[in-house]
Amino acid sequence: MSFIEWIYFFLIYNGLIFAGSQKLFRLAGVPGWNAIIPFYNIIKHLDIIQRPRWWIILVFIPVINLLMIPVVWVEFIKRFNHNSKIDRILVILTLGFYFFYISYVSSKTKLVKEISFSGFERSIGSFIFAIVIATIVHNYFLQPFVIPTGSLEKTLRVGDFLLVSKFHYGARVPSTVVTLPMVHDTIPIIKTRSYLKSPQLPYIRIPGFQEIKNNDIVVFNWPADTVRKFFVKEKGVIKPRDKKSNYVKRALGIPGDTIEIKDGIIFINGKKNVLPDRAKPIFTFNIRAEKGVSSNKLKEIGIEGFIRKFIIKNLTPRSYEEISNYILSISNTNDNEYLVYTDDSGIPLSIIRENNLIISELIDSSREISLTYEDAFKIENSNVFDTIYRVTQSKDVSNLNFFPNNKNFNWNNDYMGPIYIPKKGDKIDLSLDNLPVYKKIIKDYEFNDIELSNGKIIINNKEQDSYTFKQDYYWMMGDNRYNSEDSRVWGFVPFDHVLGKPVFIWMSIDGLFNGIQNWKFRWDRIFTTIGLDGEPRSYLPHFIVFIFLWQLYVFIKKRKSKS
Repeated sequence: MSFIEWIYFFLIYNGLIFAGSQKLFRLAGVPGWNAIIPFYNIIKHLDIIQRPRWWIILVFIPVINLLMIPVVWVEFIKRFNHNSKIDRILVILTLGFYFFYISYVSSKTKLVKEISFSGFERSIGSFIFAIVIATIVHNYFLQPFVIPTGSLEKTLRVGDFLLVSKFHYGARVPSTVVTLPMVHDTIPIIKTRSYLKSPQLPYIRIPGFQEIKNNDIVVFNWPADTVRKFFVKEKGVIKPRDKKSNYVKRALGIPGDTIEIKDGIIFINGKKNVLPDRAKPIFTFNIRAEKGVSSNKLKEIGIEGFIRKFIIKNLTPRSYEEISNYILSISNTNDNEYLVYTDDSGIPLSIIRENNLIISELIDSSREISLTYEDAFKIENSNVFDTIYRVTQSKDVSNLNFFPNNKNFNWNNDYMGPIYIPKKGDKIDLSLDNLPVYKKIIKDYEFNDIELSNGKIIINNKEQDSYTFKQDYYWMMGDNRYNSEDSRVWGFVPFDHVLGKPVFIWMSIDGLFNGIQNWKFRWDRIFTTIGLDGEPRSYLPHFIVFIFLWQLYVFIKKRKSKS
């Protein structure tokens, strides 16, 4: 719905509520005409039910109002002697139109002096209020987020639990009006959609106090999202902007920049990009050894994050269940053998022995591994293996899986651009040569009709040779350069998709998605900040000391009050 459509809807609904409540207003000693004045009529509703006027703020905050408006309805009919369970159900199911019945049909309608609440109702009220506060914090201040993929390894690890600030870049007012509070796109356990696609509010963002800078880590809604649930690919699924899957990447290019990738190295405005100290970019390296590149030797050097291959000869359905949490993929090589891929931890020896598995690791003489330059130097200086070199693609090798998915652009992981990143208000010359780069922006993000006719660019039924951008755009990439689906695949990220800035790791669990029995807490990452210079520092000991001192203070205070 457009903004004008929302105004029409509000005025129509306001008129209907006036017709249903003006008689009740008079019964409460309030002039009936008060019920027709937008916003003021809600204040008078609150006066009648003896609630503070500031509640009107909660009534108009999207998502919060789904909780608050039914509360106002229920208390309003209670004020007029309709306090039964069926009354409360009907006023909610009829979206407030039950007021008509109370005003014009019911014989028991009368003004009661005070609204009484049972103990159960007070408990429900406290619960709703707690949800309201939590939802406000979640939507406008801080949102928890867990790292699901390794695109930012080893900067941010899979299993890191983040707190994402909404107010740094400005919190978005939720566009999806009807949605379950504090839930993203899927209801836990029952695994079904947590929202209705319509109606939709127009895009509104509260002003922030900070702009996105080069190399900032940013959480945003995946612009290419076509999935209903994360990791479940489904064709034809289109989600609202604020319900698209949440991604976290590094904003390498910001509005007005020109970005280029040469030999896998990022250049911004012609200069090599310098990442912050905490950034750990990962590249693909080839390691060779005549006797085989041993996983155990890699682990002895301190290398992590590589893939291992095993052959299992006597796998059964039962033993498969036992090892399923430890494997990344499996394939049947013949009737009796299975090729299994795992992470660098492999399969625990205890599991192998319990299930009497016949298992052997495949050790190749050449092995490609994702490494930081620091880890690559470790391997090179260890003299354990014969050679190590970085793997890159040739400049002229095109890959249509990469942005802009056009055969005229010989772009790949290691060679891309130069690409100008649009800034709000910028006007560019538009041609058939650069149209593939900006077509998605013009059509999908800025909602224009675009077509080609006889070699001419037609936008909204008019021939155009230029275009002015309506919002800012960003170039987002992962630090794990060859294991990251990012702007190199789906292009620019519009500012209206930006969710917030991760500021804090409050929990970190290794093996989070491998079953609770495999969880290992990364104590050195818990209560660490994100985005600052220098080595990460855990503030967990400081937090524990604070809690101890606080509890000591409370204990002493209680002792003094008793004496």
